[in-house]
Amino acid sequence: MHRTAVERKSDRELVVTRTFNAPAHIVFEAWSKPELFKRWWIPKSAGMSLVSCGMDIRTGGTYRLVFRHPAFDQPMAFFGTYREVTPNKRIVWTNEESDQGAVTTVTFEEDAGKTLVTLHELYPTEAALDEALAGSAEALPEQFAQLDELLAGGW
Repeated sequence: MHRTAVERKSDRELVVTRTFNAPAHIVFEAWSKPELFKRWWIPKSAGMSLVSCGMDIRTGGTYRLVFRHPAFDQPMAFFGTYREVTPNKRIVWTNEESDQGAVTTVTFEEDAGKTLVTLHELYPTEAALDEALAGSAEALPEQFAQLDELLAGGW
């Protein structure tokens, strides 16, 4: 079974890696097609639902994800811009919902039919990374396990 490695690389950088038993183009599809992305992105244990998932995945395109959680009256929106999209290789996006949002880079490296996914987040401050590690970043192993399940099921 593949494990997700979460590592703080510096005061402002977080790197998450996992190898998936699928070719890069399939793993890339799971990240770039909204109908697939919404099936694995929200950790089941979080108790949240994805109300809307708008993704224009191309360089210069934008995304907007709106989540609802029973503990909050109002939904939460996360949004940004795709700075770079190289099919089957790399996606880079901004997180613009606050001035403390990271720039996220995800790469897809295929070897013998398996794909190493590396998610790199660069935060503007050490405090922003600390906050992410106490919140959303701790869910990344569960999210990646859910992606693994989706890929294994052949959608």
